[in-house]
Amino acid sequence: MGLRINDTIPDLTVETDQGSISLHEFVGDSWAILFSHPKDFTPVCTTEFGAVAQLADEWAKRGTKVIGVSVDGVEDHKKWKGDIETVAGAKAGFPIIADIGLEVSKAFDMLPAEAYLPDGRTPADSATVRSVFIIGPDKQLKLSMTYPMTVGRNFAEIVRALDALQASAEHGIATPANWTSGEDVIIPASVSDADAKEKFGEFETVLPYLRKAKSPV
Repeated sequence: MGLRINDTIPDLTVETDQGSISLHEFVGDSWAILFSHPKDFTPVCTTEFGAVAQLADEWAKRGTKVIGVSVDGVEDHKKWKGDIETVAGAKAGFPIIADIGLEVSKAFDMLPAEAYLPDGRTPADSATVRSVFIIGPDKQLKLSMTYPMTVGRNFAEIVRALDALQASAEHGIATPANWTSGEDVIIPASVSDADAKEKFGEFETVLPYLRKAKSPV
């Protein structure tokens, strides 16, 4: 069984370009994002790492740590960061896990248990290591998404999803399609009308099961 929403992430000790890290200690009391890549020095992944570097202030505003994963080694990661920073025009200050043995890739269900890296491997050998995992301070998986190698990830959507997860966790609300911070939110069906009025004030009943209120954030 792979890792699913609300599962506790494995507390692996991993090697990174910034030294040995325990995943649970890394998350600590913060939110965290783990984003994975099938190989260093690949074009789409380089732009994605660059996008993460450019968003350093946004992660900090949200109390969120970011950590990358790639199936190459520490020395390659250090060299690759030079390319990433050239593309991004920003410092890549986050650690990158060296997942040569595929321990993280398998534990997070990105590769099957029998997967291995052959000699002369290419990104195609680890093509499914193209996922994003948002992890809460409770060390539980809150969201995951996986992209093919040819489609660059939309990190604006990842920031938006992080905002929605944090708002939901803090205020007990849900969010509608395409929601961004400050827009109306959805009152969960488990909240009675009386409790909703006490908590949110006036609200709109669109359908018996769809009630909207002003955003608390």
